[in-house]
Amino acid sequence: MASSKPVEPQSGTGLPRWQLALLVGTPIVLGVGAVYLWNRSKTKESKGTGERKTPEGSASPVQGQDCQDGSAPAGREPDLSPLDRAQAAKNKGNKYFKAGKYENAIQCYTEAIALCPTEQKTDLSTFYQNRAAAYEQQMKWTEVVQDCCQAVEMNPRYIKALFRRAKALEKLDSKKACLEDVTAVCILEAFQNQQSMLLADKVLKQLGKEKAKDKYKNREPMMPSPQFIKSYFSSFTDDIISQPLQKGEKKDEDKDKEGEAADVSESSGYLKAKQYMEEENYDKIISECTKEVESGGRYTAEALLLRATFYLLIGNATGAQPDLDRVINMQDANVKLRANALIKRGSMYMQQQQPMLSTQDFNMAADIDTRNPDVYHHRGQLKILLDQVDEAVGDFDECIVLRPDSALAQAQKCFALYRQAYTGNNPSQVQIAMDGFEDVIRRFPKCAEGYALYAQALTDQQHFGKADEMYDKCIELEPDNATTYVHKGLLQLQWKQDLDLGLELIGKAIEIDNKCDFAYETMGTIEVQRGNLDRAIDMFNKAINLAKSEMEMAHLYSLCDAAYAQTEVARKYGLKPPTL
Repeated sequence: MASSKPVEPQSGTGLPRWQLALLVGTPIVLGVGAVYLWNRSKTKESKGTGERKTPEGSASPVQGQDCQDGSAPAGREPDLSPLDRAQAAKNKGNKYFKAGKYENAIQCYTEAIALCPTEQKTDLSTFYQNRAAAYEQQMKWTEVVQDCCQAVEMNPRYIKALFRRAKALEKLDSKKACLEDVTAVCILEAFQNQQSMLLADKVLKQLGKEKAKDKYKNREPMMPSPQFIKSYFSSFTDDIISQPLQKGEKKDEDKDKEGEAADVSESSGYLKAKQYMEEENYDKIISECTKEVESGGRYTAEALLLRATFYLLIGNATGAQPDLDRVINMQDANVKLRANALIKRGSMYMQQQQPMLSTQDFNMAADIDTRNPDVYHHRGQLKILLDQVDEAVGDFDECIVLRPDSALAQAQKCFALYRQAYTGNNPSQVQIAMDGFEDVIRRFPKCAEGYALYAQALTDQQHFGKADEMYDKCIELEPDNATTYVHKGLLQLQWKQDLDLGLELIGKAIEIDNKCDFAYETMGTIEVQRGNLDRAIDMFNKAINLAKSEMEMAHLYSLCDAAYAQTEVARKYGLKPPTL
């Protein structure tokens, strides 16, 4: 679609790599979970999913003993040691707990704590954790945290106490502390318990959204790299504002050289902006378009659309939307300008996770400009993101009918069919899609995106050698495309476990384009897996400063917070996840 960065589906769970691959000129984003464990996707199904609600059993069992009957705490028995009496009180408390008599259970656990010798730290930590479990049932979150702190102080790797404290801290809106505790739990459980993983994911997303909301509205807009901008515009074939200056639009001095009459004043802000586009002097385009709009010049509609486009590119959707709205409502404007504005507003809505509004805009664009291939191309990508593959293929087909030389639409149709067959476990259809890729690269040997999408499919099929060859073709065609180097680097890690070569290729991507946030994000994720958490945080922060949408920034903050939480867990508990 026309969004400047990938968008997430409604679920907010993060896009699968294959969906992100469909977005022209945009990177494949690694999920939040990847910052914890590189090969997490290869592990077996999570084993522990049950709620941790029940209190602990006896840490040092004493058979046949119990508290005195009644609701009062257990009495003293002269033939029992203090630890035995503490265990008896705890056992009585467990019975009350299971009966739902939490106040009585708390009294018994309190007596167990008072009776237990201070040197019996394992038992004492269990009593505190059990009392915390009872307080949890009463929703007394502060008391839960206090008792879990006592338990963890005596037993720093006490998973039940850490997780119970994490849940209570979440209730108290102490997200940072909650994240540290649940991170420790995830590491101790080797990332095998779904319940703790879900809490970690939830808190990371909440923290990311909160930080991004504050940071994004106060950030300095940043123009993306020339390669990114050119890649963005290359996804349009019927876009007036991205076409080179025509003879009738050239500056006076240019037309005089050609012996033409000068019917357009050189003071036209829009024409100056177009000239700056050709010169790749992108920073001056918005201001020149503003001059055209404020003067009410003949190119007001074009200037509004071009200004809105660059607002989107620098991540200023708030500035872009009024301009897009104006163009769309200009009934006398060129229909292609209005359709292009609808495509871009629809893509913006999808990036903001408003798929219904997005769909409405794309459908309106198709209604007013039925033979515009860009409408069907970008709507096809929207349908892919919405898992409407059949409709997506139909749109790609319509785009191909209108523009048979659209290599990108051909390649994306193949990719959509491939993913449908692959996820549906249909080997014969997978092979048909792979044959389709071969046909695309044969007929369109200069289409770098065709090789890139084919490489994605080949990687899925574990045909790593051929995937590597496809990335080499991409680099040959577009040597300044930084994201291809990142993909090739990731392939080396998956294929050969060659960490050095992978990092070298990603470093090359940053050298080519120091605004490639995908490269910094990927480098940060790998550094986490290497145990270089400080460097990982530095990489994530660089990516955050380059984020082009609030949603993307939230995702990056989640990665950074996950890495920071691991540094704190390592410092406090000496816990580290497996490293590459």
